[in-house]
Amino acid sequence: MRTAVYAGSFDPLTNGHLWMIEKGLEMFDHLHVVIGTNPSKSYTFTVEARLELLRKSLPSSKRLTVAEFKNHYLVNYARSVDAQYILRGIRSSDDYEYERVMRHINGDMAPSITTTFLMPPRDIAEVSSSMVKSLIGPEGWEQTVQRYVPPPVFKELQKINRP
Repeated sequence: MRTAVYAGSFDPLTNGHLWMIEKGLEMFDHLHVVIGTNPSKSYTFTVEARLELLRKSLPSSKRLTVAEFKNHYLVNYARSVDAQYILRGIRSSDDYEYERVMRHINGDMAPSITTTFLMPPRDIAEVSSSMVKSLIGPEGWEQTVQRYVPPPVFKELQKINRP
């Protein structure tokens, strides 16, 4: 069975993340979608809220696990769930450089785990959680942001960004 882990902060979950998850389910027998926590980041949503938004936005499938990991290297989490693959997205040359280095470090730590890279289609290639957050606020932000996030996430963004 081919098992992969796809990790992110998902703060907020975007349509780009959903595309990666959809492709991951096409490529692998089981996909673990996991929320990692970076202590140097500040988050809009709690981990619990992000887990709930993932569950509401994803199709129900026995082939999909949604979870959190903390205080672990991603490669060690992957090993703990018997994953042979780590799934990562590359949107830009900056992403590529970061992911290339991480792939080599992960390979040093767990040579049996393969990092697989996907490049999203052009219409969502620029979408990131940071970009979505930066669009919130100015008049008419709702029409712009709505196209980049799934409906459950959009509803929550509206709730926390009401004047």
